Amino acid sequence: MAAAPETINRSDRAPFLGFRLKEGLWGYAFVLLPMAVFGIFFLYPFGYAIYISFFQWGILGKQHSVGFHNYHTLWTDHTFHIAIKNTLEYTVVVVPLEMALGLSVALIVNAKIRAKTFFRAAFYFPSLASSVAIVTIAVFILSSDGLLNHILGTHRPWFSEQSTALWSIVGLNAWTTSGTIMLFYLAALQSISTDVYEAAALDGTNGWRTFWKITFPLLRPAHFFVLVVFGIGALKLFDQAFLVSGGTGGPNYATYTAVLYIYLNAFKSFEFGLAAAAGVVLFVIILVLTLLQRATIGRAEIG
Repeated sequence: MAAAPETINRSDRAPFLGFRLKEGLWGYAFVLLPMAVFGIFFLYPFGYAIYISFFQWGILGKQHSVGFHNYHTLWTDHTFHIAIKNTLEYTVVVVPLEMALGLSVALIVNAKIRAKTFFRAAFYFPSLASSVAIVTIAVFILSSDGLLNHILGTHRPWFSEQSTALWSIVGLNAWTTSGTIMLFYLAALQSISTDVYEAAALDGTNGWRTFWKITFPLLRPAHFFVLVVFGIGALKLFDQAFLVSGGTGGPNYATYTAVLYIYLNAFKSFEFGLAAAAGVVLFVIILVLTLLQRATIGRAEIG
């Protein structure tokens, strides 16, 4: 008589395990399609690019294996060094500027002001506009006889001088992307409990000290997310550099970026093996910088 409950439990367990198995299979079935798309359009091209980078690969396809020759060419290519240097300099400057502008605007529109919805939409609108349209307008505004020089009383062609071309793109992109960053910071600001601000007010803490001691540290997850996502985007700068230089990276390689180097070697010189090797190197740089951010800011955010 004592063995009957155990038999019943075992008989009840079988349908339960079957249900869990069926539920798990349905879950994998739903995930299968997105993973297949990811594999076909992301993993396979990346693996194929690594394969191509070890060949002399022209417009007619594979010719012969060259081993690490393409990577050695990049190591000794002064133009590629300039492209990497410009890309890193651009990233180091534009990302903090984007974050500062985005956070500042988020603090403004999160405050109790009139027409809050209008200002949120107005600040976000440049992020929706076409990059080509924005750059085209900026070229006219920053030309030697454009609006900016008219205001400043100068005749400097900002996109055509080596000393100002890249930094003009920095200012342009910082403005156009700050609206998107504003949304991320705005969401993070609205998730902060009002209790901490009420406690700070009771302690007599002023607004500036409240921001640095309470708001800014509590935004650490948003800082990490924005830094990683927009840092990766900055390292892949292409369209603005291509448009303002006419696809040359000028003047005097001032706007020559890593992705522009890949484009010119692939679709102008038809050296697909060299372009693939440059893409792999850029991927490694992005991966290393992302891991460093994860090991520093990301670890502190988790802790």
